[in-house]
Amino acid sequence: MYFVYIIYSTKLDNYYVGTTDNVERRLGEHNSKMYLDSFTCKGIPWELKLSYLCEKSEIAYKLERFIKRMKSRKFIVKIIDDKTILDDICQNKL
Repeated sequence: MYFVYIIYSTKLDNYYVGTTDNVERRLGEHNSKMYLDSFTCKGIPWELKLSYLCEKSEIAYKLERFIKRMKSRKFIVKIIDDKTILDDICQNKL
């Protein structure tokens, strides 16, 4: 199983969208200084805002790309508030 996740940094006032097979581990990696040159290293602490389960990694990666292509903070807030939007996207757009 794969997940699309959205995390938020109050320090940066920014969201980050990613894909993983283990949300807790990945959030820990973002909140550690494991990757010193990464974007997320600058925004510690990150908090999990959304975790969306996908049946296959291909679907998760496509959904992640779809969300990132929207380039919209309003869209991200909307899907955090209503996960059913992601169900519709997976059924009709991917």
